[in-house]
Amino acid sequence: MNDPVASPAGTTAAVRAAQEIAAKHADDVDRQARFPAEAIGELKKAKLLGAFVPRELGGLGHGIGELSAACTTLAQSCASSGMVLAMHHIQVACLVRHGLEQGFFRRYLTELCERQLLIASVTSEAGVGGDTRSSICAVEREAAGFRLNKDATTISYGEQADDLLVTCRRAADAAASDQVMVLLRKGDFTLARTTNWDTLGMRGTCSPGFKLASHGPEEQIVPGSFADASAETMVPFSHILWSAVWLGIAGDAVARARAFVRAEARRKPGSTPPTANRLAELVTRLQLMRNNLNAVVIECDQLLQGPDQNGALQGLGFALKMNNLKVSSSELVFEIVHRALGICGILGFKNDTPFSLGRHLRDSMSAALMIGNDRILAKSASMLLVYKDE
Repeated sequence: MNDPVASPAGTTAAVRAAQEIAAKHADDVDRQARFPAEAIGELKKAKLLGAFVPRELGGLGHGIGELSAACTTLAQSCASSGMVLAMHHIQVACLVRHGLEQGFFRRYLTELCERQLLIASVTSEAGVGGDTRSSICAVEREAAGFRLNKDATTISYGEQADDLLVTCRRAADAAASDQVMVLLRKGDFTLARTTNWDTLGMRGTCSPGFKLASHGPEEQIVPGSFADASAETMVPFSHILWSAVWLGIAGDAVARARAFVRAEARRKPGSTPPTANRLAELVTRLQLMRNNLNAVVIECDQLLQGPDQNGALQGLGFALKMNNLKVSSSELVFEIVHRALGICGILGFKNDTPFSLGRHLRDSMSAALMIGNDRILAKSASMLLVYKDE
């Protein structure tokens, strides 16, 4: 491949370029609760929406480590931009890891790389209490293909996405947990908005509720079960890439606190500002967060390349590590930003200073709510009753 972005250095440069654009528009994206079109447009221009797609299909063939690094870099300037990229990569990973044996999905992923299609996820549903492993709606087979209607409580950037990846019951008579994923192409679905998206943080993800109505050919139903895809791909990629976004938020908050302390030191040469000790403590928390994420990324990457990758990814030990990563990262990001605000004081509290942390704080508060930590801890508790530590 002659594309310069395909090299690690080229990808890094392209992500940095998108980060610079995201930084210019981040405050307006937050203020207006609008989609970060400029940053996502730059990612498309650099062909980064196909980063996880194999090279033989026109993608960059990157691993989860490269995806994680890109999400962190982008989120340092605009958390909403980083989260949109993360959620798109999660959907692409599901198709790459569970659809490549089917000709349709190989052709689709090639088209995705060529046209830089943006995919949104439709896992939430009214009436299931936030449980993504349970569906009310079902795919209904017809002579001409299928029909699928869903009352989704949220669809992040649904109105801006090209295509949708939807979870539903396998058939009208299937159990709530017997689910599949279905790819919906633009033009084959309609979205009727049911709620607004006026939130405390992550405003640029544009995630209101919709009633979805769709149809399509049966080949767009992803082979296998969503139970396997969830355990082997959606959960690990979600927790890793979300954590990468939260690391970006935390990293920029620490950078602003560091800049504040250095500015204080320059005003009083020869003395150490009283906030320096708190900055030192803060940096240790950031290092803990970064090292925890990096360790899980390395292990996940090794498992993805191993001979029994699916079996290992479905193991209780790895599932517990994923849950622990999500809970710890979501708690640390808020703690780090809050501590950084304490260092910067009123200049961090104000919205018009270089040390402003209001957006960071509000965005970080969403982390514990994206699949509620109480729900995850309850699942971990049940697994720990039977898991034998190796």
